[in-house]
Amino acid sequence: MKVVVIGGTGLIGSKVVAGLGEHGHEAVAAAPNTGVNTLTGEGLAEVLKGASVVVDVSNSPSFEDGAVMEFFRTSTANLLKAEAAAGVTHHVVLSVVGTERLQESGYLRAKQAQEDLVKDSGVPYSIVHATQFFEFMKGIADSATEGDTVRLAPVKIQPMLSDDVAAAVGRTAIGDPVGGVVEVAGPEAFQLDELIRKVLDAENDPRTVVTDPQARYWGAPLQETTLLPGPDAQIAETGYDDWRAQQS
Repeated sequence: MKVVVIGGTGLIGSKVVAGLGEHGHEAVAAAPNTGVNTLTGEGLAEVLKGASVVVDVSNSPSFEDGAVMEFFRTSTANLLKAEAAAGVTHHVVLSVVGTERLQESGYLRAKQAQEDLVKDSGVPYSIVHATQFFEFMKGIADSATEGDTVRLAPVKIQPMLSDDVAAAVGRTAIGDPVGGVVEVAGPEAFQLDELIRKVLDAENDPRTVVTDPQARYWGAPLQETTLLPGPDAQIAETGYDDWRAQQS
């Protein structure tokens, strides 16, 4: 099976390409640095020739509200149009657990727009909603930092390892289209502020984490369970301690 991975040279994409290749599939990494640009359409028709599945794990180079919306709308529309012309029979997109509950965030509004385009495209699809990656915990801290203070709400989060995200995306890609959302999450729930405090302490980061119930997450207010998956989520094996051990 030929699977084209859009964003295939990034953190998740490179792991998806490697995993599919190990299982005997022809996995092709497509990204601007391989001559494929979904924003302009460059290289799309060529790379999609003979492809059965397209996996989109690309991300916007800018998280500014207008730029990220433009990226996901334009690149997704170009990609879906090219897929229809090429006869692709399964579109898989990676998105975020809680997207529909986080619409005050410009980034998550753009992800919702991307998902809506996929649902309305007529191309059979599967949407993978993953919880945040352990590798992005520092990014969450950075987004909530003012001076030397990190303000985070005391809500639950169930993060997972990027390898497990990639494995879930790969499994979905070689399966039948689900016509809906598949949720994947890590095995342990933490309180967000406590987890970030733990991560920063382990990395000798001097910033102080302050618990603030009003603190926003990428611009969106949070309830206790906003970031948690539902009861039918696929649960990955790798926990926090396993990830931390890999860092040493």
